[in-house]
Amino acid sequence: MLKYIQAFDLYTFNSVFNYSKQPSLTIKPTSIARIVSRSADGWLYLLLIPMIFIFRPGQIASYFYWAVLGFSLERSIYYVLKNTIKRPRPCQRILGVKAIILASDEFSLPSGHTSAAFFFCTFLCLAFSLAFLPLYLWACAVGLSRVVLGVHYLTDIFIGAAIGFSIALLIL
Repeated sequence: MLKYIQAFDLYTFNSVFNYSKQPSLTIKPTSIARIVSRSADGWLYLLLIPMIFIFRPGQIASYFYWAVLGFSLERSIYYVLKNTIKRPRPCQRILGVKAIILASDEFSLPSGHTSAAFFFCTFLCLAFSLAFLPLYLWACAVGLSRVVLGVHYLTDIFIGAAIGFSIALLIL
């Protein structure tokens, strides 16, 4: 089974990564991917604090507690999995592939950017309103950007998304 997953990952990674480097494209996917990826570096999640004040003024302590607990769980699970599985990044494993950015750590599985983005979106949707549903497009773009930048496989993204989504469902 792992052999098929790895074959799927190699195929999808090469398809996305190589397509994004086509010189004929007028808009450079790598430039957009850098911006989208940076948007999930962590600073955006600080918006939860004013959103709790706006949408749940009578429940500030409770929602702040759940947000901190959720992000703490998400980061802990991400860290333990990444350092237990120790899956090499595509640029370490595939000859001729050079990542567009310098990854913040050594291993690939799961994608921490994607995990945090999906936790953030799911928390917003469940805690405040389904009006935040369009943010899932941003979370998906974060995941895809990590493949375009050469630092993750598609299954890293799927597992990261599942972690973030599941933790938000669990705590709320």
